[in-house]
Amino acid sequence: MNWETRKIRKILTTIFFITIISGVMSCEDFKVTQPAVDPLATWSLQTDIQPIFNNNCNSCHGATRSPNLREGKSYTALTNGGYVTLPADKSKLYSTMEGAEHISRSTETDRLKVLYWITQGAKNN
Repeated sequence: MNWETRKIRKILTTIFFITIISGVMSCEDFKVTQPAVDPLATWSLQTDIQPIFNNNCNSCHGATRSPNLREGKSYTALTNGGYVTLPADKSKLYSTMEGAEHISRSTETDRLKVLYWITQGAKNN
């Protein structure tokens, strides 16, 4: 090999390794962690649970599909329909939220809030 070919090969090899190293060094490890949910916190239907229904459930569970989870209607629909019973992890509401059809509609944090709200007696607060 002549001198120019070796020089070009060396430059290309250097560029290749710099590209590989910069590519590896630029990779960042992004981890999304859900905020911790305190099971001992006091969970409120109006401030903690109803917003979950408003954001995730009301498109289907409005006036036409049971239970009616619209604001002002959800508590009666859940309690009269037997959705909030103990133990909370076996309740109809929590079990449905954990089911295949519904699990993608809410976050783990949302489901834990509902679980702890039911555990605390599912109060209309």
